[in-house]
Amino acid sequence: MKRLTFLITLTSLTLLSGFAPTHRPTATRKADVIIYGGTSAAVMAAVQVKKMGKSVIVVSPEKHLGGLSSGGLGFTDTGNKEVIGGLSRQFYQRLYNHYQQSESWKWQKRDEYGNKGQGTPAIDGNARTMWIFEPHAAEKVFEDFVKENKITIYRDEWLDRSAKGISKKSGGIQSFRTLSGNVYEGKMFIDATYEGDLMAAAGVRYHVGREANSVYGEKWNGVQTGVFHHRHHFTANISPYKVANNPESGLLPEVSAEPPGEYGAGDNKIQAYCFRMCLSNHPDNRIPFPKPEGYDPARYELLGRVFDSGWRETFNKFDPIPNRKTDTNNHGPFSTDYIGKNYDYPEATYERRKQIIKEHELYQKGLMYFLQNDPRVPADVREKMQQWGLPKDEFVDNGGWPHQLYIREARRMLGEFVMKEADALGKTTVPNPIGMGSYTLDAHQAQRYVKNDGFVQNEGDIGVHPDKPYSIAYGSILPKEQECNNLLVPVCVSSSHIAFGSIRMEPVFMILGQSAATAAVLAINNKVSPQRLPYQKLRDVLLKDGQRLE
Repeated sequence: MKRLTFLITLTSLTLLSGFAPTHRPTATRKADVIIYGGTSAAVMAAVQVKKMGKSVIVVSPEKHLGGLSSGGLGFTDTGNKEVIGGLSRQFYQRLYNHYQQSESWKWQKRDEYGNKGQGTPAIDGNARTMWIFEPHAAEKVFEDFVKENKITIYRDEWLDRSAKGISKKSGGIQSFRTLSGNVYEGKMFIDATYEGDLMAAAGVRYHVGREANSVYGEKWNGVQTGVFHHRHHFTANISPYKVANNPESGLLPEVSAEPPGEYGAGDNKIQAYCFRMCLSNHPDNRIPFPKPEGYDPARYELLGRVFDSGWRETFNKFDPIPNRKTDTNNHGPFSTDYIGKNYDYPEATYERRKQIIKEHELYQKGLMYFLQNDPRVPADVREKMQQWGLPKDEFVDNGGWPHQLYIREARRMLGEFVMKEADALGKTTVPNPIGMGSYTLDAHQAQRYVKNDGFVQNEGDIGVHPDKPYSIAYGSILPKEQECNNLLVPVCVSSSHIAFGSIRMEPVFMILGQSAATAAVLAINNKVSPQRLPYQKLRDVLLKDGQRLE
């Protein structure tokens, strides 16, 4: 009986902490390729390894696969969809097949949905692709990929980021250990996390924050005071002080007391994170927003003043996805992006990251409650907001709340080739392409500060369209060989902050995941490091597998 109680207690601790206990029995697990991460890139990389006849293990910190693709981002940032090839394209084709089934339309008729996507039809009958989808539908596609390819996945397994967590030999990773004590040994490794934890543990150099424009000869990197590309800034003069126009009263919550820095200068700031909430307005599939713990309406006073100025764009990014749901994204000067509260996330401990994630959740849930209930909010906005809630049939093990925070940017590798602004604008010819991107150079706000005139403003929001779709260099997923000769990094790619603003889209991560896996297998077959793999051999297989390279 005592032993049973002990085991139950251990299980409870695991569930509460999100991490496995460090003293359960350990195992050494081996495969040709070990993939760390549970993102869309991780799944596609694993599928590709299997298709090429090698053994693979996915070590996923997350319990749910797909990252943001199954975590609320259903209104896909496609850019030019013609350059999305390979397994990435297959993902969207499978979603098309899903929505061809009448039983997939539970809360609305298919012909009521419409066909609006982000610069593209949501349902493309000619290409048989579906670009707009519900989170649970995406997660099922990822799980189907895993099942069909018999991929081995260990979930809720967290890299031991201490000095003992990784074993290197002859310039490469031999194995890594997880907090549970299990060891994963492979010939090649792929870091497919949003954070780049394996990359960092392996001693690969990387950058966090915005480079000064002078570093790579860029225009849209660094501090961007006075630059307003979207409608996510304060268009009216709004006082940031508790008593309006009285600096002695102190600053309102969510406003930084720090100066923004010089235009074009580098800093340690990264673009804001948020949860991509899936909301429902169907009365039978709607969970009302409860008052979250520690709720304080005063922290949303700035938004009240924005409403007072006449602003009425609350619902502009309630983008429709099937079944009367939304992919809800940040919009306006004060919205779901929790600006300035994530600077330490990339390098933070697991416990601190959990705290940051919780802070984002409480901020955003408080914002929703404020919009539905506070008399400070205009009556017409309140009434419309009350029609929305979390969906009962999404994220069912988390009360309808997304299981993945939108990590728009964290570490970025300093690899064999750095993708720069000009590359992502389609102005250059990059060496050895392994996939393509086409989306706008898109960075969200990095800070909210007080201008010299005493009014509040946001800074960091950039949206610059490429001249044409652009190629992504093989060298951008490769560490320098002397730093690690058997690791590929398809998510935290070697890129400047502003180039990453375009590369960081989920279809691209899937493309790069597949290309990284192809390179890993070919490197094993040719008995060379990925850095020494003849590009023509890689190119031939990528093209055969339907990747678009230029």
